[in-house]
Amino acid sequence: MTLTKDTTIIGFVGIGVMGKSMAGHLLKAGYQVLVYNRTKASAEDLINTGAVWQDTIAELAGKSNVIITMVGYPKDVEEVYLGTDGIINHAKSGSYLIDMTTSSPDLSKKIYEKALTLGMYALDAPVSGGDVGAKEARLAIMVGGDKDAFEAMLPIFNCLGKNIVLQGKAGAGQYTKMCNQIAIASNMIGVCEAMAYAQKAGLSPETVLKSIETGAAASFSLSNLAPRMLVNNFEPGFYVKHFIKDMTIALESAEQMGLYTPGLALAKTLYEKLADRGEENSGTQALFKLYLETES
Repeated sequence: MTLTKDTTIIGFVGIGVMGKSMAGHLLKAGYQVLVYNRTKASAEDLINTGAVWQDTIAELAGKSNVIITMVGYPKDVEEVYLGTDGIINHAKSGSYLIDMTTSSPDLSKKIYEKALTLGMYALDAPVSGGDVGAKEARLAIMVGGDKDAFEAMLPIFNCLGKNIVLQGKAGAGQYTKMCNQIAIASNMIGVCEAMAYAQKAGLSPETVLKSIETGAAASFSLSNLAPRMLVNNFEPGFYVKHFIKDMTIALESAEQMGLYTPGLALAKTLYEKLADRGEENSGTQALFKLYLETES
């Protein structure tokens, strides 16, 4: 089935920090968007600008021909897609199912296979770029699935991101996102330690940033999250609890492959320590608090 903007009805499940901006971009692009979230209040702004609320996932799935999900954990993805009242059991044949949650590669493959038996096209398409990338529609989108389905959905992906790559078959998007999270995990430790070191040395961390954020140490975390750390802004662009979830998935899949990942294991330990201090709903830059607590 060839979809045009006029014939596309997008169902969007999960109106959180990322999903709200993403669904908003689709509305602004002129798509008809149906929305579902566990709490309707989170979707009120979208409803006021033209999104149509659906009372259940089953209702949304039955009315849409493209369904995008952006939920929390693999268990949520499994329930949303494979549960009795989930998408697979209620979507129409020919529908495109796009999970943009960071989830398990094995689960993505399972959803793909199940969808295929029912004439549906499933893509795993996790993203990177945080709240800023979502708001500015410049997310990196890593896609796993069939090339024809990917190409059919490119106009939609182009509304959400700037760096959109088909990585391979089902599950490849999730494996790629794990590479992304592994790189971030150790980098966040380095950013926090660098800012703590600057303070301890009696330097102005803000001035230090001017020198190092464009050199060999440059990274998204250094340019976008270090400034938040330094003004005690620990609001979530990406939740600590979700980062721990991602690192857990990455460690489990690395273990399956027989890969040693000590940097990832250390980062997960530090973030779990942070969560134990009540910071699970803070942004990942809150790791800096551990360094402030341990200054001697």
